[in-house]
Amino acid sequence: MTVLEAKEKLMKLQSRLSAYNHAQELMFYDEATIAPEKTDENRAHALSVLSEESYIISTGPETVELLEFLDAHKEELDQKERRMVFLMLKEIRRMQAIPMDEYVAFQELLGTAYGLWRGCKVNNDFEGFRPTLEKIFETNIKFAKYCAPEMHPYDYWLNEFEEGLTMEKCDEFFGSLKARLIPLIKKIGEAPQVDDSCLKGNFPEEKQAELSDYLMRLMQVDLGHCNLMTTEHPFTTAIGSHKDVRITTHYMQEDFSSSMFSVVHESGHALYDMASEDDLAYTVLDGGVSMGIHESQSRFYENIIGRSRSFIKFIYPKVKELFPEAMEGVDAEGLYKAVNKVEPSLIRTEADEVTYCLHVMVRYELEKKVMSGEMTVAELPTAWNALYKEYLGVDVPDDRHGVLQDSHWSGGTIGYFPSYALGSAYGAEFIKKMKEDVDVDGALAEGNFAPLNEWNKEHIWKFGHLYTPQEVLDRVLGKPFNPEAYIEYLEKKYTDIYFG
Repeated sequence: MTVLEAKEKLMKLQSRLSAYNHAQELMFYDEATIAPEKTDENRAHALSVLSEESYIISTGPETVELLEFLDAHKEELDQKERRMVFLMLKEIRRMQAIPMDEYVAFQELLGTAYGLWRGCKVNNDFEGFRPTLEKIFETNIKFAKYCAPEMHPYDYWLNEFEEGLTMEKCDEFFGSLKARLIPLIKKIGEAPQVDDSCLKGNFPEEKQAELSDYLMRLMQVDLGHCNLMTTEHPFTTAIGSHKDVRITTHYMQEDFSSSMFSVVHESGHALYDMASEDDLAYTVLDGGVSMGIHESQSRFYENIIGRSRSFIKFIYPKVKELFPEAMEGVDAEGLYKAVNKVEPSLIRTEADEVTYCLHVMVRYELEKKVMSGEMTVAELPTAWNALYKEYLGVDVPDDRHGVLQDSHWSGGTIGYFPSYALGSAYGAEFIKKMKEDVDVDGALAEGNFAPLNEWNKEHIWKFGHLYTPQEVLDRVLGKPFNPEAYIEYLEKKYTDIYFG
C-alpha cells in the first residue's frame, strides 16, 4: 500500500464513520424534539446496533493497520492529515480499552436515559431517575479506569471535554472566581435593585418564535443549514458534519428573555460548528475543538454581545414591536439593565452573568465527590440543595428545580460543566483581542454581525479540530490565558450598571 492509497482510504473511513454519527445524532435530536413519548426502546435498539458497528469499524485490524501505517509515514502527510491520524489513533486506543459489549450496553443505556430524565424532571421524581444515573456514573468511572488507570477518573473526563484540564486547575480557576465574585454579588445585593418587570408577563409562543427568527437572521445564522425547534433543555447538535446543525430552545410564556438568550447562546454554538472549512466535512477535524472553546463562543454571543448595551439598543425596537405592553414606559436603557439584573436564582440556564459560575461550581463540586467515591448518587439532591444555599443563598423547592434541572448527566457527559465557566472566561479574553481589530460597538449599533463573525471565523471557527484548545488560545491571545480578564469585565460592567 502506498501513502497515497492510504490517504484515500483514510478519507473514506472518516466519511463512513461520519455517516454512523449522522444517524446517531439524528436519533438523539429526534428524541429530544418530536419523537413520540414511548419510543425509547426502539431507539435504544437502533443505537446499540449502530454503536456496535461503529466500534467494530473503528477498532478493527484493517483500521488500526491503516492508521499505524500512516503514522509511520507522517512526514509525508500534511498538517491536517497528521492531525486526523493522531486523533483517530487516540480514539481507537480509548475504544480498544473498553470491552465492546460494555461500550454498546452504555450506548443503549443512554438511548433511554434522556427520555427517562425528561419524564422524571416533569414529575419531580429523582428516585425514578436515580438507578439510571447511578449506572451512568459507575460506567464513567469504570471506562476512565480502563482508558487511563494512572489518572483519577474525574481528571480523565475533564481532559476529554477540555484537553489539559484537571481538578487541580479547576480548583485554582474556581477559587479565583469565588474570591472576587462573591464580594461583588454581596455588594450588588445591598444596592438599589434593577427593575426587570418588563421581562415578566404573558408572552405568546408565536411572538417569541418571531423574535427567535429575527435574532438568528440578525446573527447571520445560515438558515439553509440550521433550524430551530423546541425541547425541554436547549442544546445544539451537528448532524454528521458542519453542513447540518440543529439548535433548540424552550419557550416560557411568563418570561420572553429566557428563550431570547437561549437562542442567542445556541446560535453561537451553531455559528462555530457551521464555519469549519469545507474540506474538513466528514472528517474528525470537523466542528468545534473542545467544549471550553465551544462554550466560549455560545457564552460570548449570549452575554458579552447579547447583553451588551449596543446590542440591546439595536434590538429594542423589535422587542417593543413584539411585546408593546411589556415595553410600555421602558426605554432601551431600561431593557439593558433589566436583562443584566443580578439576582441569585435556581436555574443555571437563566442565571445572570455574575452568579452564573456559582451554578457551575455546584455541579463541579458534586461531580468531583461522586467520581471520587466521597458521595453517592442518592445523596446528590441533599448535597445540591445545601450548596445552592451556601453559594447562592437560595432554597431549592424541589428536585425539578434542583438536581434534575440539567439534561447533561442523562447524556453521560460527566466533566462537561466546568467548560461553561471556562468558556465564559475565554470569551472575555477574546473580546479584548477582537476590539483591537473590530469596532464592535459600532457594528452592533448598526446590527451588523459580519465583522464579528468574520473575526471569529478567521481566528477560531474555520480550523475545526486542527489545533488543540491550548493552541487556539495561544494563537488568539498571544499570551497565557488568565481569568483576571473575565473578573475585570464583570466588575467593570456591573459596577457601571449598579453604581455608575
